[in-house]
Amino acid sequence: MTSTGENYVLMTAARNEAAYIEGTIKAVLSQTVKPRLWVIVSDGSTDGTDEIIRGYEKNAGFVVYLRRNDPSSKADFRRKVESLRLAQAMFNRLSYDFIGNLDADITFPADYFEILLHEFSKTPGLGIAGGVLYEPINGRFVRRYLSEERYVPGAVQFFRRECYEQVGGYLGLRRGGEDTVAVVSARMKGWKTLSVQGLPAFHHKVGSKTGSALRGRFREAAMFYCLGSDPLFEILKSLRWMGRRPYFLQGIARLCGYVWAVCHDEKPHVSMDFIRYLRQEQRKRLREALKVSPREN
Repeated sequence: MTSTGENYVLMTAARNEAAYIEGTIKAVLSQTVKPRLWVIVSDGSTDGTDEIIRGYEKNAGFVVYLRRNDPSSKADFRRKVESLRLAQAMFNRLSYDFIGNLDADITFPADYFEILLHEFSKTPGLGIAGGVLYEPINGRFVRRYLSEERYVPGAVQFFRRECYEQVGGYLGLRRGGEDTVAVVSARMKGWKTLSVQGLPAFHHKVGSKTGSALRGRFREAAMFYCLGSDPLFEILKSLRWMGRRPYFLQGIARLCGYVWAVCHDEKPHVSMDFIRYLRQEQRKRLREALKVSPREN
């Protein structure tokens, strides 16, 4: 028997997602524990996304459609955060304990949110949780490359409300990375973060062509430079990407993205406290991977 959840809300920013958003809506409608409210913001979509959302809004009592037209807003990664903030404003008068961000091209099992809520109930210090992302490669879904248990992808981040408010929600960044900032900031404040193993979330719109993959690696590296990522960590991560098809090219594209950001003197998008904490975590991971103990003073 399904029930309507009284303790969580969802928000989604969508832009030209007509090919996928109906699958996401159906996945949420099928949940054994449904959200109290789900606000979907169409950010200037022109492909029929709005009509799909409105069609479900009429029949699902918790789905709310918003249209955003803001030609003055810059065409970069901050647009998504602006749309999510517009959705979040709809929750101001509601009582809820959890808030989730869903991309508009995600599907998941019917007990997805029931399992997440159970994880939070058994772990009081858990601040952010989500499923493990699977992406389409050669006609089948495979686990996202280099995914880790402590990192919750932005496409499926689900927050304890107290944690979300402590980190200040999502930070609008020109090169993106608001999901990474949220996860690292949560851990800085003492929260645990967890991708729940065995709980899949299927990410449908992923660039599979070589050009798209290379652009993704280049952008990713430039983004992490702006987040203050440790240079050695970025070099080693790029080397790992060289073992991914198309071989060598993705790793080279990632190195080029990092070098490009260095040469263009890209400024940090985060505080020095954030950078120090991020690098401390990364160096700890490197020591663990290399089984090297930190040098004693």
